Amino acid sequence: MQALYAQLLVGLINGSFYALLSLGLAVIFGMLNIINFAHGALYMMGAFVAYFLLNLGGINYWWALLIAPVIVGIFGMILERTMLQWLAGLDHLYGLLLTFGIALIVQGVFQNYFGSSGLPYSIPDQLKGGVNLGFMFLPIYRGWVVIFSLVVCLATWFLIEKTQLGAYLRAATENPTLVRAFGINVPRMITLTYGLGVGLAALAGVLSAPINQVRPLMGADLIIVVFAVVVIGGMGSIMGSIITGFALGVIEGLTKYFYPEASNTVVFVLMVVVLLVKPTGLTGRAA
Repeated sequence: MQALYAQLLVGLINGSFYALLSLGLAVIFGMLNIINFAHGALYMMGAFVAYFLLNLGGINYWWALLIAPVIVGIFGMILERTMLQWLAGLDHLYGLLLTFGIALIVQGVFQNYFGSSGLPYSIPDQLKGGVNLGFMFLPIYRGWVVIFSLVVCLATWFLIEKTQLGAYLRAATENPTLVRAFGINVPRMITLTYGLGVGLAALAGVLSAPINQVRPLMGADLIIVVFAVVVIGGMGSIMGSIITGFALGVIEGLTKYFYPEASNTVVFVLMVVVLLVKPTGLTGRAA
C-alpha cells in the first residue's frame, strides 16, 4: 500500500505540472488561437532563470517564483510582438511550425552551453523534510507543489471566467473590432495574454527545478503529454485543462503501480478514446 500511495503522490506532482502547463496552453489557444509548441522550451527557461537568479544573483526560491515568470513572460511578449502577431488570421499550422522552430532554437542554445545533464537546484530550507501521515511519508516540498499549483490554476480560471478583465479578453477574441470601439487596446491585451500563458509555463519550471533538476530538454520530455492533456480536456477550455491535468497525473501514477509497462502510453490511449467519443474534448465546445 505504501508503494501505491507513493505512486499516487508522484501522479499528483506530475498532474500539477500538467495542469499548469496545459492551463497556459489553453489560455494562449483559447484567447489567441495559437498552438504554442514553444511552451515546453519556455517552461525550461523558467527553471533556468530560477537557477541563474540563485547562483549568479543570490536570489532565493521565493523571489524566483515571482521574478522568473515575469522575465520569461516578457520574453514571450517580445516573441508575440515580433513574430506571432503576423500570423493572426492564418491557419493554425503556421503558428505551430513557427513555435516549434522557436522551441528548437531555444533548446539548442541552452543545450550548447549547459549540455544535457541536470543542474541541481536545492529545495528551500522552509520546505525541506517531510510529514509522517501514518500511511505514508509526505515530503513537504511535494505537498507544497500540489497545493500551490491548484491555487494558481483556480485563480487563473477565476480571472478569465469571472472578472471584467477576463470578459474583455474573451470579447477581444470573439469580436476585436467591437472591443476596440470601446477604447480598449486589443493588440496590447493579446500580448499580455500571451505573456500570462508563458508566465504560467515558467512558474511550472521554477516549481519543477528542485524535483527534476534543471535541464535543457526538460520541456521536450513533457510537451507532447501536455498537448494530449489539452486535447482531452478540450482545446481552449480553462477548467477542462485543470481537471484533466490533475486527473491524468493520478491515472498515470496508478498505471505505474498496476501495469508499469503502459504508464508511458496511457495518456495517449485515453486521448484516442476521448477523440473517438467526443472530438471536441471532455469540456470543449464545437466551433
